[in-house]
Amino acid sequence: MSWFESLILGLVQGLTEFLPISSSAHLRLTAAFASWDDPGAAFTAITQIGTEAAVLIYFRKDIARIISAWSRSLVDKTMRQDHDARMGWLVIIGSIPIGVLGVTLKDQIEGPFRDLRITATTLIVMGVVLGIADRLAAREEAGGKHRMPKERKSLQELTVRDGLVYGVCQAMALIPGVSRSGATISGGLLMSYSREAAARYSFLLAIPAVLASGLYELKDASEGGHVSWGPTVFATIIAFFVGYAVIAWFMKFISTKSFMPFVYYRVALGIVIIVLVSMGVLSPHAAESAG
Repeated sequence: MSWFESLILGLVQGLTEFLPISSSAHLRLTAAFASWDDPGAAFTAITQIGTEAAVLIYFRKDIARIISAWSRSLVDKTMRQDHDARMGWLVIIGSIPIGVLGVTLKDQIEGPFRDLRITATTLIVMGVVLGIADRLAAREEAGGKHRMPKERKSLQELTVRDGLVYGVCQAMALIPGVSRSGATISGGLLMSYSREAAARYSFLLAIPAVLASGLYELKDASEGGHVSWGPTVFATIIAFFVGYAVIAWFMKFISTKSFMPFVYYRVALGIVIIVLVSMGVLSPHAAESAG
């Protein structure tokens, strides 16, 4: 991997990680359209450490409060009903599905799941799901002629069941094209959580999974020696700074705007990929690394 490739891929990772459009799909597609080698699942996982560091800094007060309350709840029973202590447990519970499936499906994630036809399909299908969830949320919030506006749920109302549903949605993002934030936010909206609550829990829930995946790939790459370390670290740093800016913008955007622009983009991109593959312009395995 060249330094220029790492610059572009780092920018793509930072720009797309927190938007509901799938960063793994865009890294894969960027390489395919540029006729580069597929950066691979290891590169994706390691550069996600950069974007996740942005989450740790942006939500540092929330995270510190949650860790403190959760730690105290281990020895102080009176703390176990505290919202922040419960949130700590709910993040742990919600991380179980992706942990189990990530280990079980590792070979598929690094192989068959990277087929561009699968990526295109998941971009479209999950885009439609996000669109439906967004429209239902907007309709409930607006009410109607014969209905009163319905207030969406906050994270104070998050239950173990809902936390597990969020976790299953997050696990779907193991397939390129799904989008971690897109799947979890869609799940949250369909469970009647507000846009802000769904996005905030989505970002918090990603922390254990992304860091564990990145550290695992770091260990694996160190032993296997199949990662270009200089360019990969450079891309990770780029992803951190760009990702932080995107989080700040996105949290403001979702408080007043619809997700529909992302829906239209996902569907259009998916259709373009299917057309190009069908016409033979783009191979479904384009840019796949021989290694």
